[in-house]
Amino acid sequence: MGNNKIQIFDTTLRDGEQVPGCKLNTKEKIKIAKRLEDLGVDIIEAGFPTSSPGDYKSVQEISKSVSKTIVCALSRAVEKDIELAGNALKYAKKPRIHTGIGTSNCHIRYKFNSTQEKIIERAKLSVKYAKKFVEDVEFYAEDAGRTDNNFLAKICENVIKSGATVINIPDTTGYCLPEEYGKKIRFLKENVTGIHKIVLSTHCHNDLGLATANSLFGIINGAQQVECTVNGIGERAGNTSLEEIVMIIKQNPHLNFFTNINTKLISSISYLVSDCTGMKVQPNKAIVGINAFSHSSGIHQDGIIKRRETYESINPEDVGINESSIILTARSGRAALAYRYKKLGYSLNKRSLDLIYSIFLHYADKKKEITDKELKILLEKANLNNKNNKILHSSNNKKRIINVV
Repeated sequence: MGNNKIQIFDTTLRDGEQVPGCKLNTKEKIKIAKRLEDLGVDIIEAGFPTSSPGDYKSVQEISKSVSKTIVCALSRAVEKDIELAGNALKYAKKPRIHTGIGTSNCHIRYKFNSTQEKIIERAKLSVKYAKKFVEDVEFYAEDAGRTDNNFLAKICENVIKSGATVINIPDTTGYCLPEEYGKKIRFLKENVTGIHKIVLSTHCHNDLGLATANSLFGIINGAQQVECTVNGIGERAGNTSLEEIVMIIKQNPHLNFFTNINTKLISSISYLVSDCTGMKVQPNKAIVGINAFSHSSGIHQDGIIKRRETYESINPEDVGINESSIILTARSGRAALAYRYKKLGYSLNKRSLDLIYSIFLHYADKKKEITDKELKILLEKANLNNKNNKILHSSNNKKRIINVV
């Protein structure tokens, strides 16, 4: 059996931008959109045109700037929204309207003060109206994670008959457990007439830290598209992280999935999105955090120096990072210290290393991290404070051999 392609639907410019204080102007959105196209995403959700004139303009300009990737605009199940989305996309080479409505009992009762029958009718009408503007129409069943599966199946059947090409099953509040979300996708695959005609999509939020896991269980159970954001940004606790789901797929070939993402560009687009949005990436963030490939524990450092795979399941070069970092702290051992000195061009024998290591520990206990500049100072300290241990420097181009005699 051949590998199955998973489409990557990036919503950094729409859902990702809904973070308080994370406002992008049109120029920044175009820059990010072009980089997303280079990255290889299949769909760029460019914005929500009815939300503001600025968002309308951004969707319009991105539509002009992107040629290979599908450009998508969000709308509610409201004719005015859909019309604005269609107009904003008129320059897009591959346009898609993403329309939908809440389907859970909570949304139907409290948000819409409506009934299941009326919600189905609105869903059908919204898809039919969107088809007047574009051929590619994605329907979202908002709060599908908390929607009864039988009703969800019923609404899916109706929007398929109305012309939907993609159906999005959002876990809007991050409510589901992975197994539960996977079963929901499987239930739809097995019980919805015409489901084979459309692409089934995941859209998971990270309120309980399960967004990526839920998306993974979704595709394992039959979904063919993952909606996600760079750095996992988004409302509240964020969305499925693009870099996480893509690298999970890449690192697990037995899953028989693949994406079109050029993973070597992941690190650079992470920096770009962080810079433009002002949303700093937490240091321990998987794949793109500054500590993701950094090692400060002596045991780990020794293993990494001997063979990278001992403590890294991902090659940093695969995501656009040149190499792992050996960070010198009070937890570091002699192997890490010798490694860092070698990087600076110094080769220390055992006695030299023992001498400098004792001085290093004294400094490291007082500081969070020892820098290259301080490493050179330690060499000077070894000369000054240990008169009985004369250190000889023998220059050989860039390499200096240090021996204690």
